[in-house]
Amino acid sequence: MSGGLVGYSSSEEDEEDEGGSRGGGAQGSPVASAGRPRLPVPAGLPGDPDPEEAVSDDSARHGGRVRGFPHERGNWATHVYLPYVAQEEFLELLELLVSRARTYVPSVAAMEEFHLSLSQCVVLRYHWIDPFVRSLRERLAAFHRFFCVADQVKVYTNQNKTRTFIGLEVSAGHFQLLELVSEVDRVLEEFDLPTFYKDPSFHISLAWCVGDLSGKLEGQCLRELQDIVDEFEDSALLLRVQWEQIRCKSGNKYFSFPLRKKSL
Repeated sequence: MSGGLVGYSSSEEDEEDEGGSRGGGAQGSPVASAGRPRLPVPAGLPGDPDPEEAVSDDSARHGGRVRGFPHERGNWATHVYLPYVAQEEFLELLELLVSRARTYVPSVAAMEEFHLSLSQCVVLRYHWIDPFVRSLRERLAAFHRFFCVADQVKVYTNQNKTRTFIGLEVSAGHFQLLELVSEVDRVLEEFDLPTFYKDPSFHISLAWCVGDLSGKLEGQCLRELQDIVDEFEDSALLLRVQWEQIRCKSGNKYFSFPLRKKSL
């Protein structure tokens, strides 16, 4: 399964990826990428960012988060996702959920940005970014806007069990998401990169904490969190999300792919 992904910068992996982590055992292992030989990567290409003299992986500087892969010159952490813009009512619900979760795990912190992942976090060389984005744009151009319902509270951990997440799992709209992932996977395969999980649990991550604390957040805590969602005023309407664009973040670069409006 997967937890949320936030705040990437060049060659920095926030290691949670809303499609890049697992929890609860419902999501399968990553699908193997195409078995083609990898082309040799030239070093020091024009446009490669200058290497940092010394790159520190001090987790204390990042709230206890740990890199999923080492920093290397010209490597850009890349992620494809559906962005979610939180409304005031959603933030009110988030505050209630985080407050209740903290009675079980005091270190739980709310996410600052929200999204639904369509890929794992992968590593692109700098000179691959433009062709990668072009290929994404071509494959995603025909997709229309659609709705999802994300109303099932679930607990996730990342692959390394270094972080735990509370998320809202999608209960409607799964088929459309799988169609999108299929096209994103094809692009990833073109670049011999890991594809998404075989049986993904699509969700919007709401909060996180360091370490594997899923045992404390599941059970009674999870039931109480679900009750809060179910009883929240207008939750059915609030958690019905229309997706209007897809984004790709590579290092500090953002690329947007608008979904088409359906004709009347």
